Amino acid sequence: MKLNRISEHVWVYPFEERRDRPNLSYIHGDKWNLAVDAGHSDEHVKEFYNALKEEGLQLPDITVITHWHWDHTLGMHAVNGLTLSNEATKKYLTDLKQKIEKEGVESFLDFDQSIREEYKDGKPVIVTMPDMIFSGEMRFDLGGCKVRIFQTQAPHTDDSTLIEVINDKVLILGDCTGGTFPDWKVDQALAEKLAATIESIDPKICLPGHWSALSKEIIIQDLLYGED
Repeated sequence: MKLNRISEHVWVYPFEERRDRPNLSYIHGDKWNLAVDAGHSDEHVKEFYNALKEEGLQLPDITVITHWHWDHTLGMHAVNGLTLSNEATKKYLTDLKQKIEKEGVESFLDFDQSIREEYKDGKPVIVTMPDMIFSGEMRFDLGGCKVRIFQTQAPHTDDSTLIEVINDKVLILGDCTGGTFPDWKVDQALAEKLAATIESIDPKICLPGHWSALSKEIIIQDLLYGED
């Protein structure tokens, strides 16, 4: 797959449904480069990096994790540079690592068929802790491109991190707009809080974890009213 450029500073390596691979984003600055999410495996990371190289883009200096779920984190051991998450995400990754060590990798592979698809060649499941932890929010000036990374309340998980590319008015959402795994039920109160957060930021482009870029209006409509 090829990278899609969605704004001046932001490229996206597209999601894939079969292996439940999310979008992997790349934010380019004059001094630093930042990626969002580490993918489902080292193979996913390698494909992402090959796409960056084809576009003449340098590998990321930092990879920010939107939440703990495996399809966004199990490539962390293979990324270039440092990884960054909030404290809750680190705690969930610690729990996942301990579960696999205690119960065996089959207990993890049984979570979902998409995981078996990703790991069907027998490659090891490696859970890695983030290099850096933040609380609340952080801001980066990548050089001509300012980025805000912040925690938010959301219906998908309670460790959601959003990434605002301020210059481009792009908001990278991860999976935060979805329901909880495995029943995908949405807490409407949390959905409304997230909608208010997005409205206050007023982005031109919103990027979900497993879909193409959408307008703010479509995202908020879905959060407030669902499929109705």
